Amino acid sequence: MRENVIQVKSYAFSVRIVKLYQYLCTEKKEFVLSKQLLRSGTSIGANVEEAIGGQSKKDFNAKLYISYKEARETHYWIRLMHDTGYISIEQRDSLLADVDELLKIIGTILKTIKRTGN
Repeated sequence: MRENVIQVKSYAFSVRIVKLYQYLCTEKKEFVLSKQLLRSGTSIGANVEEAIGGQSKKDFNAKLYISYKEARETHYWIRLMHDTGYISIEQRDSLLADVDELLKIIGTILKTIKRTGN
């Protein structure tokens, strides 16, 4: 069976977000903003999984679009975490590179679906 790139990358990103959440709670004693980041960051992969298991093309598209929106939200929270001093510029840049890659992949899939009418 062929590896599903978006499935693998979104799951790996979720793992990073969970570890970041744990760090923010234990080391920085930050519980409110980090919870938002946890929710949106792990929702990307969860919605990708739901899209893959979708019952119809419409269901697939809807879940994948939600995944895209969650990635946009996560982008926001990462920037906010840096700009408020909770994460370093290195952490920010690394996380943003990952979420930007997810946005590009999901965006390409959504554009292809729209273009092909599937």
